Amino acid sequence: MSINPSEITPEHIFLQRRKFMKQLGLGLGGLGYLTYASNAAAQLIKLPAIIESKEKSSEKISAYEDIISYNNYYEFGTGKSDPAKYAQQLNTQGWQIKIDGEVKQTITLDMDDILKLAPLEERIYRLRCVEGWSMVIPWVGFSFSELIRKVEPTGNAKYVEFTTLADPKQMPGVGNRVLNWPYT
Repeated sequence: MSINPSEITPEHIFLQRRKFMKQLGLGLGGLGYLTYASNAAAQLIKLPAIIESKEKSSEKISAYEDIISYNNYYEFGTGKSDPAKYAQQLNTQGWQIKIDGEVKQTITLDMDDILKLAPLEERIYRLRCVEGWSMVIPWVGFSFSELIRKVEPTGNAKYVEFTTLADPKQMPGVGNRVLNWPYT
C-alpha cells in the first residue's frame, strides 16, 4: 500500500489543523442561516436532504432577528447592524469558487455543485466573540475536509488561502481603511 506524503501529518500539526478547520467551518457556515430561511429565501435554493444532528444542545437557539442583524462583516461596514442594512446590495447570482494551486484537480464550482459535493448535515454552534457577545446558531453544511478531499492536495500543500470579493459598489465597507482589501 502506498501513502501520499500529503496524507502523513505530524500529530501536533494535525491537532492544530483540526482546530483551524473547525473555526473555518464556522466561516463557511453561512449556509446555516438557511435553517431559519423564510419561505421566499428557501425557494431560491433547493437543499438536498439534510442529515439531522446526532448531537443536541440544551442551549436555546438565538433569536432569528439577532442572528441576521448583529454581525461582523466589515465588507458592509464596521457597525453590527451594517451587514443587515447593506447586504441586500450584494448580487451573488452566478457566483463560483475556484480551487487551484497545490492540488491534483483544479476545479470551479457553483452553488449547485457545492450542494452536491457531500451530504449536508445539521449542527448547532455556539459562537463566542472576543468582543464579549455570543450566539447559539443552527448551521447546515458539510465538513470542509470533503472539499479538500475532492481537490486532492499535493505533498507540497501547506496552507489554504481564501480571497474574497471586494467590490466597493456592492460592499460599502470596502472603502473603509480598517483592512487591506481583499483580505486573505
